[in-house]
Amino acid sequence: MSGKPLPDSAHQQRTNKTQEPHAAVTRPLDLLVIGGGINGAGIARDAALRGLSTALVEQDDLCSATTRWSSRLIHGGLRYLEYGELGLVHESLRERELLFRNAPHLVRPLPLLIPVYRDSRRGLSKISFGLWVYDMLATGRSVPGYQRLSREEALTHAPGLATDGLLGAALYHDGQVPFVERLVVENALAAREAGATVLTHTRVSRLLLYGRKVCGVELEEEGGRRRELAARSVINASGPWVDRLLHSLPRPPARLMGPTRGTHIVLARFPGAPQAGCYLEARSDGRPFFVLPWNGLFLVGTTDIRDDTDPARVRPAAEESDYLLRELAGIFPKAGLSPASVLYRYAGLRPLPRQGRRFTGSITRRHQLRHHAPLVRGLYSVIGGKITTYRSLAEQAVDRVCRQLGLGQLSGTTGGTPLPGAGERSAVLGELAARWPALSAASGRHLWEVYGSRAPGVAALIEEDPALALPICPHSHAVGAEVLFALQHEAAMHLDDVLFRRCMAGLSPDLGAAALEPALAVAARHLGWDALRQAAERARCEGERALLSAPG
Repeated sequence: MSGKPLPDSAHQQRTNKTQEPHAAVTRPLDLLVIGGGINGAGIARDAALRGLSTALVEQDDLCSATTRWSSRLIHGGLRYLEYGELGLVHESLRERELLFRNAPHLVRPLPLLIPVYRDSRRGLSKISFGLWVYDMLATGRSVPGYQRLSREEALTHAPGLATDGLLGAALYHDGQVPFVERLVVENALAAREAGATVLTHTRVSRLLLYGRKVCGVELEEEGGRRRELAARSVINASGPWVDRLLHSLPRPPARLMGPTRGTHIVLARFPGAPQAGCYLEARSDGRPFFVLPWNGLFLVGTTDIRDDTDPARVRPAAEESDYLLRELAGIFPKAGLSPASVLYRYAGLRPLPRQGRRFTGSITRRHQLRHHAPLVRGLYSVIGGKITTYRSLAEQAVDRVCRQLGLGQLSGTTGGTPLPGAGERSAVLGELAARWPALSAASGRHLWEVYGSRAPGVAALIEEDPALALPICPHSHAVGAEVLFALQHEAAMHLDDVLFRRCMAGLSPDLGAAALEPALAVAARHLGWDALRQAAERARCEGERALLSAPG
């Protein structure tokens, strides 16, 4: 890009009200964030709340890749203690508490059981000491401290555990975000409400420079139209795509990322299933893995295998699924598990820093923020990070940008700012029952778990069409009103966005199969989707289902 330097934005959007998802931005932004996962959405929210003119750009939908393929835990990282990362554990536990307070509808405490066997690599005494340190680092924790359990007590929490060699267990608490997609969406919505522009299904094709200073990006919108967007600073929060985006620079830096692949499998409840989550040790290789009650099902994972392939093409390998199932069956021998027990599976890449360590589990999970000066000033890349610490990562990133822009006096406020759906469960459920009696109790609970205090805004659409109170999914109890709400108010553009990342019916045991046609009917009736549009949207949803259900 040539010509005169782009002028300052004068921070023109600091007093703007909520913008439409694809509102045009004609003057240089203070900050453009690339990547609509948890880190990108968190950064956009933090920046917009400080008054920076901000845009968030995502090539697909919000939470359509790395964040989505996680274990859905909000945790301090107990095993990080073994690598001496006490600072990371303390930061994670602090952020866990903030999420309990600022997103109570999305993040909830989760009890976790660690069974210990005669041949376990870590005995009860070592685990108890580690959990004691864990509790000490959790300043101001709101969950119970750890308990050491006898063999008999352990079996009350997980009756199907193998008993041969079982010595006892430890019970502690962390957090779970069942629908991490919603956590990303609410951060993006909060950013938009604070004045940010949110652009989804829009790809950054290259970075634009003026000399050695970043000055914007070239965008390719869905449909192929290209345009440029000017910005005084750019944060590359594209996860495992970080290096690929940097390749558009005239002199790309050395590779920064060393991704590893993590695979999870999803099972229905099985005989002897635990009441709490389980933090287990694989008997074949000693690797830790989780068995987590989740969404009425069980989530089992994860693996940790180096993988430098295209992030868009990552799929679960058959041997990974078999490994998880085999290890689980060894610890729950009466469960009767087989490959047919797997409802669906998924895999994604962890955007870890490139390190030469032989054992992938020892690669740090601490985030890094790389400023590409002097090669390119004003361009930053986010490397690594955890869902749990996304808010503190965002705060640190925007601090750096503010100093670069000469706005160091602007402090972050996200630690004390609830997300849009934060509220009191009983009050929301009471309002839903009183004002919209046509909603079933199960649908009311679903609306709270997905939208929190914003649930009445969804239910209000029923007043225009009472049929929108009818469930579209027999598993999740999602209702027709959610289809309109997602497309009109939550930056969804396609039906797969709605089912898999807004109303969450797509994560039901049938992967949203039962919800597909009722949802299409709602869109056709209220939004005028014709037969051609319905066919295209149906194909997108079937592709999404195939991605999750295809064998390795």
